[in-house]
Amino acid sequence: MNREYHIENDLKGNYLWVDREGTCGENFEEVILKSEKPALIDFYAAWCGPCKALSPVLEELSEEYAGKVDIYKVNVDEEQALAEAFGIRSIPTLYFIPMKGQPQRAMGAMPKEQLKKMLDSIIK
Repeated sequence: MNREYHIENDLKGNYLWVDREGTCGENFEEVILKSEKPALIDFYAAWCGPCKALSPVLEELSEEYAGKVDIYKVNVDEEQALAEAFGIRSIPTLYFIPMKGQPQRAMGAMPKEQLKKMLDSIIK
């Protein structure tokens, strides 16, 4: 199951990932950039139709790729600073972050098969 976080700045320039219950305060760099698994970050908004259509597909993929890829959701309305830092201009925007190499960015809702191809490419 994917985890939904909000982002808090710790006033030292670090972004902290905090889950909706406030139980996780991990550093963004530790969670994403130093993870032992590739990641997919979904930048979305609650009012966005394509984002709503994509959400159940990402939920299915989080189950199919459990243990292989971490999937995160970031609400751009609540996390404007992080969205700006990532250069988010339209939603949904997906960042595929491999273990090595450059992240790949995709905009718009994508079919499940295309998402699987992208996920498979960052697992290698």
